[in-house]
Amino acid sequence: MTDQIPQQQYTSIPTQPKDSTLAMLSLIFGIGAYFVLPFIGAIAAVILGHLGKSEIKKSGGMLKGNGMATWGLILGYVQIGLCVLSVCAIVVLLPILGSSLADIFSNINTSMY
Repeated sequence: MTDQIPQQQYTSIPTQPKDSTLAMLSLIFGIGAYFVLPFIGAIAAVILGHLGKSEIKKSGGMLKGNGMATWGLILGYVQIGLCVLSVCAIVVLLPILGSSLADIFSNINTSMY
């Protein structure tokens, strides 16, 4: 009679996919770009959003957060666009308004004396 130890059947417990840290940071920087760091936050949101999407794609379903990365990208690109438009508006309007602003300030200066 042989004594055999019964073999235990090990089943792997399916784990829940975790949120991508890069995707989460992309969303945080994308939102923060409108309140704290306008241009730098937008660039960080775009970079982290692309890295997060790549990380999620390569994880094989172990990471989630594609929506967060997408919204971080959208917010970052829109903020960069707004910054570029603002700089263009300043470059175009400053020479046009420059002479009238100089007149206003000279009138203020002469009226004070």
